Amino acid sequence: MEEPANQLRASQGASRGLWGLIAAFTIWGLLPLYLHELAAVPAGQIMAYRLVLCCAVVLALLAVRGELAQIRSALARPATRLRLCASALLISVNWLLYVWAIQNGRVIESSLGYFINPLVNVLLGVLVLHERLSRVQWGAVALAATGVAHLSWQAGAPPWIALVLAFTFGGYGLVRKTIAVDAIAGLGSETLLLTPFGLAYLIGCELTGHGVLFELPARTLGLLLCSGALTAVPLALFAYGARRVRLSTVGLVQYIGPSLQLMLGIALFHEPFSAGRAIGFALIWAALALYAGNGLWQGRRLAAAGAGATAD
Repeated sequence: MEEPANQLRASQGASRGLWGLIAAFTIWGLLPLYLHELAAVPAGQIMAYRLVLCCAVVLALLAVRGELAQIRSALARPATRLRLCASALLISVNWLLYVWAIQNGRVIESSLGYFINPLVNVLLGVLVLHERLSRVQWGAVALAATGVAHLSWQAGAPPWIALVLAFTFGGYGLVRKTIAVDAIAGLGSETLLLTPFGLAYLIGCELTGHGVLFELPARTLGLLLCSGALTAVPLALFAYGARRVRLSTVGLVQYIGPSLQLMLGIALFHEPFSAGRAIGFALIWAALALYAGNGLWQGRRLAAAGAGATAD
């Protein structure tokens, strides 16, 4: 009787985890709608408020859970503190560029960055961690590179916003992979390291007359003050879900975010999406399908091999 009960609990946990992931990537995918409402706020100030308020939300969450000691422990180790500084810098560049891109009508190009991010992760794994790829995986990387090259040719310049977003987020994931800190505690540590700079920037803006805190309508100010929760909540949902479902499932669900961004860019913000641009995206989507399909096939093969070994 105990085994069926354990299987039921595992199934329920996986189901809740999947819904947590879907919620997280849906929030991230709809973020351009939120940022569009903050068009009156300069990107740098949105970034600073997001940083400071996210730190407050995460510290409060960790305090409720009795896990503030994780931050003290992480920051007390010099090597870990240095890596957290690096990850904080990478995610800050990513956040700032993303906000700037949305405010400047580059929603589609931003979505491209998060479409190619998984393949950038693969490339970083090869270059930095010396991981080996199969022929199918190399084919997926080559197909994505062809798509980026086509988009560069179409635009007359590389899609630098997408590439910087993809590589900063990929670099962030790579650095965080080397830090033995929980996702939420890690975010708390990173934002705590940067919060003094964010506060100094916001205070400087107010003192020089460039601040928006006392100039915004109540509705816009309220939305701005929600930026911390809108940063911390989806990450908490992601961390919850990622621990309860298979990695291959996480890899597939993550495309909800950039897909929603792409649809918003085309349907709501009316950004140009020519046939030539569609070809570049199609090449990248084919690369992602090839890579994801190969990952699913390998996962099922390993599961079948494990089941066979158990039966023996």
